[in-house]
Amino acid sequence: MNMKKIVVKFGGSNLRRPEDIDRVAGVVQTYNRPLVLVVSAFYGITNALIECVQAARKGAGTISALEESQDYTLSLRALKKEILEANIKDPAQRAKTEAALNARLDQLTRYLTGIHYIGDVPDFVNDAILSYGERLSSLLLADVLQSRGINAREALPEDIGLVSDGVFGNAACDFDASTGPVAKALAGDGVIVVPGFYGVSREGKPTLFGRGGSDYSAASIARCIGAESLDVWKDVDGFLSADPGAVSAPQPIARLHYLEAAELSYFGAKILHPRTVEPLFDQGIPIRILNITKPELGLHPFTVIDAERTVTHDVVKSVSSSDDVAILKLHGPGVGFKPGILAEVTSALDRSGINIKSVLTAQTAINVLLARGHLDAAYEAVAGHHIPGVVEVSRNDAVAIVAVVGDGVLDASNVGSAIASRALSAALAGGVRVTLAAAGASEVAAYMLVDRRDRKLALQAIHDHFFGDGKQ
Repeated sequence: MNMKKIVVKFGGSNLRRPEDIDRVAGVVQTYNRPLVLVVSAFYGITNALIECVQAARKGAGTISALEESQDYTLSLRALKKEILEANIKDPAQRAKTEAALNARLDQLTRYLTGIHYIGDVPDFVNDAILSYGERLSSLLLADVLQSRGINAREALPEDIGLVSDGVFGNAACDFDASTGPVAKALAGDGVIVVPGFYGVSREGKPTLFGRGGSDYSAASIARCIGAESLDVWKDVDGFLSADPGAVSAPQPIARLHYLEAAELSYFGAKILHPRTVEPLFDQGIPIRILNITKPELGLHPFTVIDAERTVTHDVVKSVSSSDDVAILKLHGPGVGFKPGILAEVTSALDRSGINIKSVLTAQTAINVLLARGHLDAAYEAVAGHHIPGVVEVSRNDAVAIVAVVGDGVLDASNVGSAIASRALSAALAGGVRVTLAAAGASEVAAYMLVDRRDRKLALQAIHDHFFGDGKQ
C-alpha cells in the first residue's frame, strides 16, 4: 500500500536515561506503519562535545587536554554500553551493535586527537565532531528497534542526499538538490532512522543546521518526502499560553498557525526550533506536538500547527519571553535620519558573522537587537569601524524580551489594534521596568524589552491581563 509517511522527531529531552529508549520504541510500535524517525543526541551529549572541542582548542598539543578528550570518549562508550544492556537482550545482537558503536566512537576519537596535533579546529571538523551525538543515537535506536522485531534501518544524511547550502554551523537545506534523492532513499516500508542536526554540503562535508537544528532536519525531510505530518514528541503538553515555570495556570493551545508557532519559538518558547516551520509553510504539512510522558493517550496531539488562521476572542494566544537578547546602541544627533548608517552597521556585523534579531530607530539612536553572546563581538566590530554621524556606541545585556503572539495582534480593524498597548500597560502597572516596545515587524506579534530582573514579573502581569483573574 502506497501511503504518505509520517516523520517522527524525538529530541534530547526524550533521551535522558537508558530506559528512555524503551519508551521511544513503544511509541514507534503504537504507530504500526512506515515511518521516518529523526533523532537528536542523548541529553547533554552535544554540550559535552562542544566543551571537548573548546578544551582541545585551548590546550592544543598538551597531554592533559588530550587525556580529557580520551576520557570523554571512554565515558561515551560506557554510557552506550549501559543503554545496550538495558535495551537489547540477545547477547549476539548486543555485541554486534556495540562493535558498530565503537567503530563510530573510534572515528570521533580520531577527530578529537587530530585537532590536538594541528592546534586548530577547522569549521568542517567542528561540524563533523558535533554531529556524532546524533550519529550514535540513530545507530543505537535502529538496532534496538530491530531487536524488537521491527523492520528498521539507519540512514545517514550523507547516504540519503540531504544536501545543505554548505554554510558551516548554521546551514539551510538545499531543497532543489535534496528532494528527489531524499524521497527515493526514504521510500518503501519499515522504519528508517535518520540522525538530525546536520546535512552535507555538495562536497560531502557535514554542515550543522544550528543548535536545536534536529527539528529543522525533520521538517526538511518531511518536505522532501511530502509527509502526512511532522510529529514532534516532547515531555510537555504542547504549546501553552506561557511558560509553566514562570506563570501560574497557563492554558493549553490546541491550534496555531505556522506564523504564530514561528514567532513563539523565536521569542523564547522551547517547544520548537524557530526555523522548523520554514520548510513546511508553503507545503501545508501540519506539525503535531505530542507528549511522550502520557503513553495512555496514544497518538493524541496537544497542539496542531498548520495553515488554518484563527483569531480568538481576545486575540493573544500566548506570552513568550527570552533573556538571550542584548542591545547595541548607536548614538548621534542625526543617526536616524542620515542615509547609509544602518547599511554600514549591518555590513560590519555581517562580516563578523553576527545575526541581527531586530532594529529599532529614532532620530538620535539606532537600537540593534542581538543574541547576548554576540554583544561583545558586535561592539568591537562597530566601535572599531568609524561611522560618520555616530558619536558613541553603547551596549546593554541586562534586558529580556517579552512578546504577545496571536493572529490579529496588529489588525487595526478589530480588538487587535489595542493589544500592544494593553500588554505594555499591564506590564507598567505591574511595576515592570520597560526599556523599549515595538509592534509592526510581524503581523502576529508585538514585543517589549524589559529589565532582565523583571522578566518573570512581566510575563505574569501580561498573562494575568489576557488569561487570568486580571483579564480585561
